Order: sequence, then structure tokens, then C-alpha cells
Amino acid sequence: MTDAIAALNAKLDRLVAAMERMAPPEPQAPDFAAAECFVWDANLGALAPVPVVNRVEIALIRGVDRVRDILLDNTRRFAEGLPANNVLLWGARGMGKSSLVKASHATVATETGTPLKLIEIHREDIDALPRLMHILKSADARFIVFCDDLSFDQDDTSYKSLKAALDGGVEGRPDNVIFYATSNRRHLLPRDMIENERSTAINPSEAVEEKVSLSDRFGLWLGFHKCSQDDYLAMVEGYVRHFGLEIEPEELRRDSLEWATTRGSRSGRVAWQYVNDLAGRLGQRLEAGS
Repeated sequence: MTDAIAALNAKLDRLVAAMERMAPPEPQAPDFAAAECFVWDANLGALAPVPVVNRVEIALIRGVDRVRDILLDNTRRFAEGLPANNVLLWGARGMGKSSLVKASHATVATETGTPLKLIEIHREDIDALPRLMHILKSADARFIVFCDDLSFDQDDTSYKSLKAALDGGVEGRPDNVIFYATSNRRHLLPRDMIENERSTAINPSEAVEEKVSLSDRFGLWLGFHKCSQDDYLAMVEGYVRHFGLEIEPEELRRDSLEWATTRGSRSGRVAWQYVNDLAGRLGQRLEAGS
């Protein structure tokens, strides 16, 4: 009997050892000194540092001066420990919403010299936002949690996690965390989803209110609208001047307007795509001019 028990215990020990090898390693405490920006990996429950951030200088973002100044002021106050709001940047595609968030973070971090970090969370990981908040709240730094292209579709209930994490939970949002999001939708939900709630619910007004109340968690709504021809040309000229591309002004105007016409739109993204094409045709690299 004793030998049988010993054999059974040995098998159990091997089973436990095998299970431990299969289990994912415990995530290490993040080293926030490693980078200025991080990406949240919900599967590992860890923050991955981003050594080189894909962003442009804030001076190159044209045609959105008013919302740029508002976002900079809100970010600056947050970095200095003053009251600030969660921000929803919504509106036209390609007008620099995400670029402005990244540029504002870099500008304010440099100006204030505070340990201000940018944390990107992917749309599909919103359910893990409360876990991320728990990690950040005890850190000796201030964090902008950023979600690009945030929106929710029919039967998607993860927006409830976001509502709770922003300011509706028992603990509330940590004082050292603020949330910035970009979206093409002001209420983050498709119109047909809202209309469906209105037509099928027992109390239509309450159902719609529950859905659209998510956007109310953002104290600032910054709207981005399609740019004028003058704004578009200013964007193109700003890029050309910054990168030192050599082209006659009249040719630049004519060429860039033709590019926008073929794309069927004018925006900061279209201006950047044109400048990439122009630099390639000129055989010049996109390196900042003198």
C-alpha cells in the first residue's frame, strides 16, 4: 500500500510540474523608465515598451488649431496634476485625430519635464481596461491611456467595461490616469444600433440613453471636420517646407490639388500621402530640412 501511495504521489508531482510549465509566466512589473510610450498586451497582462513612436511634430498638424490648443491645455493640466478631462476626438477621417494625441503627449512631456507616459490599448482589449488601470494606479508617473478608432457594433457589450473604468466603478478612475480616444462616431455607436434600440425596447428613451451615455464619460468632445482647399494646401506646403522638397509653388499647388481630386477628398492624411508620392518622384528622402 505504501509503494502504491508513493507511486501515486510521484505521478501527482509530475502532473503539477507539467501544469506549471504550461502556465504562462507571471508578468513582470513594468519598467516605466524604459520608454515614453507602451502598448498594452491584454493576453500577457503586460506593457510592451515602444522604443520609436510613429508620430509627427505638432507644428505639422494644420487646419485644427482650435482643437489642438484645447487638447494641449487639457494634457498640460493633467501632466501638472491639475484637474483634466477624458477626451473624445471624433469626426472626419484623416484629419489628424490620432496624430494630434501622440504629438500633444510628446509636446507636453517635453515642456513640463514630468513623467508623462502614453499607453495604447487596442479596441478589442477594452474588456481588460480595468486590469490595466489597476497596474497604473500605483505607479509613480502619469498616464494617458489612448484607444485609436474606438467604436462598438451591434451586440457588443464591452462598452460597459469602458463606462465603469472611466468613472463609474467603486474606485473610480485613478488620479494619475486619463483616457483619450478617437472615433469617427460622436456617440461611438452606429446610428442603426441606436435606432434599433429605440424601436424594440420597452422604454425607448431609457434604452437609447443607456447606449449613448458612454460618450458622456468624456468631458471634452473635440470635433474634426473636412478641411477646406486652403487648409489642405497649407498642410501640403507645411510638409514640403519641413522636409525641404524642391518644387515650384505653382506646380505644387496644381499637382497637389489634382492628387486630392483623384482621391475624392481633402484631409491631412491625403496631404501626407501626396507628399510621400512627391518625395519618391523627386528622389528625395523624407528627412527634416534645415
